Amino acid sequence: MLATVLFGGTVAGSVVLDAPAAHADQIRDLQYWLTDYGFLEAWNTTKGAGVTVAVIDSGVDGTVAELNGAVIGGTDVSGLGSADGQTPVAGDDDDGEHGTLVASLLAGRGTGDGTGLIGVAPEASILAVSVGFGSTRSTVSNDDQIAQGIRWAVDNGADVINMSLTRNTLYWPESWDDAFLYAFENDVVVVAAAGNRGSGTTEVGAPATIPGVLAVGGVDRNKTASFDASSQGITIAVSAPSEKLVGVMPDSTYVQWDGTSAAAPIVSGLVALVRAAYPDLDAAGVMNRVIATANANGQAVPSPIYGNGLIDAAAAVTRYVAPATDATPTELLTEWITLHRRAEIEVVPTEVPVAEAPAAAHEDPALPAQNALTAWLPNQLTLTYISLPLAVLVGFGILVTLFGIGATRHIKRIRRNPKDFAQS
Repeated sequence: MLATVLFGGTVAGSVVLDAPAAHADQIRDLQYWLTDYGFLEAWNTTKGAGVTVAVIDSGVDGTVAELNGAVIGGTDVSGLGSADGQTPVAGDDDDGEHGTLVASLLAGRGTGDGTGLIGVAPEASILAVSVGFGSTRSTVSNDDQIAQGIRWAVDNGADVINMSLTRNTLYWPESWDDAFLYAFENDVVVVAAAGNRGSGTTEVGAPATIPGVLAVGGVDRNKTASFDASSQGITIAVSAPSEKLVGVMPDSTYVQWDGTSAAAPIVSGLVALVRAAYPDLDAAGVMNRVIATANANGQAVPSPIYGNGLIDAAAAVTRYVAPATDATPTELLTEWITLHRRAEIEVVPTEVPVAEAPAAAHEDPALPAQNALTAWLPNQLTLTYISLPLAVLVGFGILVTLFGIGATRHIKRIRRNPKDFAQS
């Protein structure tokens, strides 16, 4: 959050105005988003009555005039705040004003007819869940505080949960899997800020990266993507104003501040309006309305900077929108868990087969015993393998010998009578 004081105090570099000299509706004049993003027109349909939004933040001071009657309950999960969540929990570098600023922008009631700060859903109710996200004094880890805060919010009737915070990492602890699934399974819409480059968040971090969460990017007064007061990432769903926004501090000081921490409650307020206008619509249908009616404003969308475009409150509560056909938040997160949180595979001992002794080679059957006489007589084996081959060999030798004798005699006869063999 980047804040400068407008009235009733001083901050280095800010311009201090004399509150008594300012005309009564000066704060309203600064709330350009009410007109530019269709909220004044949307109020002709609903102002969010009957919808409860949990603000998981540094605590919400319900004694501020603009929040009188808006905070209907709360809790503290940090161990540093009050049981009702309405005592600001100071961080290491702040006084815990963040949650009150967020709540006033979301559901501020104003201070009279046309005076004071009015939220985008001025009849919605607030649950204050205080966390010590910016403090090192808590004995409860930041991750556990968030998980506990979500469960408490769901159990105490939240229809929407606003999370103007970031873990500054793409991933999140497993304890958040169960907590966010619990919210989705109970039909709660979770809205989260994308983070700010000016605060060191160069890309969207959790919880805005969790499947099923409505992640919010930021734009400047001219509806152009803000550099310092926004971030980028493919999970951004829609964009809302994040510069020159007005909020109320716990001491009733008005400040002008920048950041997606301020854009997120504007979108949470819009979600409250849609839930009030369409009470039978489930969380997936509500998110679909917000996204489907977003204004591309000349940009190629969806994009990692603008998401699906700039919110349009009037269109979201009045325009016809085809029923949602995409996966529900529960289905999206369940699928992610299935793919990325694989359970450890139980190692089952493999039975080692017992080696069997090799079969003994079969010996040739023993020949029958022979006496001295039969040993010299021919039998089947000697006839087949000895006698017959030997007889053939002897016969062939005799033929060769006879042929040689005949040839020798013939040659001698030729030598004696050579004229008997002359050519014709």
